[in-house]
Amino acid sequence: MLILTCPHCGVTAEETEFHAGGEAHLKRYGPGSSDADFEDYMFNRVNPKGVHFERWRHVYGCGKWFHAARCTATLEVFGTYPAQTHQPPEALLDIIRQKRPGWSWRDFS
Repeated sequence: MLILTCPHCGVTAEETEFHAGGEAHLKRYGPGSSDADFEDYMFNRVNPKGVHFERWRHVYGCGKWFHAARCTATLEVFGTYPAQTHQPPEALLDIIRQKRPGWSWRDFS
């Protein structure tokens, strides 16, 4: 079971209080984009074994969206941060690097 903390209201709870919304930090393409770009956005995901960035919504709380960094192999949650950011905070990336030597954010950006 995942234990997440909403960065907006500060509530820490089991994952059943939240709703998963898929991969975070996807580049969305607007009108006039190529079919290949649209196909890439709709169907191609990173889905790594290890560190992964996801969107979550605090359904039974404040209702706001946020991002979470977690390990898909161990279910360890490294941290959460507001969804309005374009990339994870540097402090969170440092935590991940300390726990997973050799890991790089460039693998996701």
